[in-house]
Amino acid sequence: MKFHTRKWVKPEDLNPNKTLFGGKLLAWIDEEAALYSIVQLENSHVVTKHMSEINFMSSAKEGDIVEIGIEVVKFGRTSLVLQCEVRNKMTHETIITVDRITMVNLDENGSPKPHGKTQVEYVIDRLNKG
Repeated sequence: MKFHTRKWVKPEDLNPNKTLFGGKLLAWIDEEAALYSIVQLENSHVVTKHMSEINFMSSAKEGDIVEIGIEVVKFGRTSLVLQCEVRNKMTHETIITVDRITMVNLDENGSPKPHGKTQVEYVIDRLNKG
């Protein structure tokens, strides 16, 4: 799994127990999944359709740096299915895993649109084609 994004846990990210608020972490995951999908599908009109089981394994506290890892599980006709792990950057302890995040490619009217992708592509490879 490639870890693309790092977040610094700040006071405004904490719950009353002084640990990272789960809702904040899920928002970070949703944003990362959207950004990853937009780059992969080359379309800024992508939405989250489904998140499967979410497993909180440990917590993070103020000052921790967490990193978000995303990998493709499957390319559908109009969708992209991702897997996610968030871990503590310094200890590599897993904080949360999400088995499946389904992202749907949309047309300009908000309807599912086939994307034609079948494998992970890297931007550097696209740039080298031209």
